[in-house]
Amino acid sequence: MKTVYDVAQLLRKHGIIVYLGKRQYDIEMMEYEVTELFKHNILDREIFARARSILKQELIKEQRKNSSLN
Repeated sequence: MKTVYDVAQLLRKHGIIVYLGKRQYDIEMMEYEVTELFKHNILDREIFARARSILKQELIKEQRKNSSLN
């Protein structure tokens, strides 16, 4: 797992499709969903940590991009 797309595919395997129309919101919702799967022992710690790391990095990039546009 290396990209946000990979995390989205992981969620899709569990019946979760995230599309809110804005990339930043999508990433935040994916992070929430990954956390919920982990809390319910559906994801193991290693996969959860990797997915969360990817989403955090992408969220930071997206926030920087959005702040530079304003």
